[in-house]
Amino acid sequence: MNWIKRLWWSAILLAILIAGAIVWSWEPDRQLGELVARWAPEPSRFVELDGMQVHLRDTGPRSDTTPVLMLHGMSSSLHSFEGWQSRLQAQRRVISVDLPGFGLTGPSPQGDYRIDAYTRFVLRLMDTLEVKRVVLVGNALGGEIAWQTAILAPERVHKLVLIDADGYQPSVLSMPIGFQVASMRGLRWVSERILPRPLMAASLRSVFGEPDQVTAERIDRYFELNLRVGNRRALFQRMDQATFGESAPLIRRITQPTLVLWGERDQMISPDLGAQFCDDIPRCRLVTFPKLGHLPQEEDPDSTLKALEPFLAS
Repeated sequence: MNWIKRLWWSAILLAILIAGAIVWSWEPDRQLGELVARWAPEPSRFVELDGMQVHLRDTGPRSDTTPVLMLHGMSSSLHSFEGWQSRLQAQRRVISVDLPGFGLTGPSPQGDYRIDAYTRFVLRLMDTLEVKRVVLVGNALGGEIAWQTAILAPERVHKLVLIDADGYQPSVLSMPIGFQVASMRGLRWVSERILPRPLMAASLRSVFGEPDQVTAERIDRYFELNLRVGNRRALFQRMDQATFGESAPLIRRITQPTLVLWGERDQMISPDLGAQFCDDIPRCRLVTFPKLGHLPQEEDPDSTLKALEPFLAS
């Protein structure tokens, strides 16, 4: 019977360790007010759209007839494009936005995070800002939203810029641990209430080509914005609603001039898919960056802008 007692005590010890780990990593939601003070300085503003207060930055000359509208990826925010926006706004009108479910915009009241819901959101945002036509830029999830918007409303999209974009059936090399946890439905109740900062730091380093670029402030930003009320549940809903690769045959319908940028150290989406985009899009140019990862525009704004600026000017 001694082995039964040992098994019993081992189970109790394991339960205590698990409970301790949950208590250690428990993180309450962050209220919007406390986050706005740090992460929404000028020129940030909020506009009411679809029952949300949408966080955006709209800078540069209003005389620009084709503004640059930039869409971030999953679990990111408009801050991913800060480097580009600060440099481009002297000559171009530049709009960046926190998509529903992420950043300071927070969750959609409808809980709809399918791509077609996002494309409709983009078009309504353009109407709200009285913008008829844009150069549409998207990274990862934002990339798929961008190219599907270009197909849905080609008269509203002048050019496309796709950065490590979603669209094809992914050949995932290494999913960040944070996304792995989010995809485990059996852990949802716990996952909606925990977010260890070291886990966020490890996930962020895994998507950078040069992990040393992941500063403490950058970790703070991703960590705190993902704790915004409702964002953790929205991430789970987005992952449940995703249909990766199902719309890939539509990519050949893209008619706009397209620039594809890709980090060769992307461990989330294979760099081979950058070439696939340009195989399927008639007017397309591919530029890759040997040292960069899944977020090249955030990791190295200067070198990526050298590829972007001629495309915008052409």
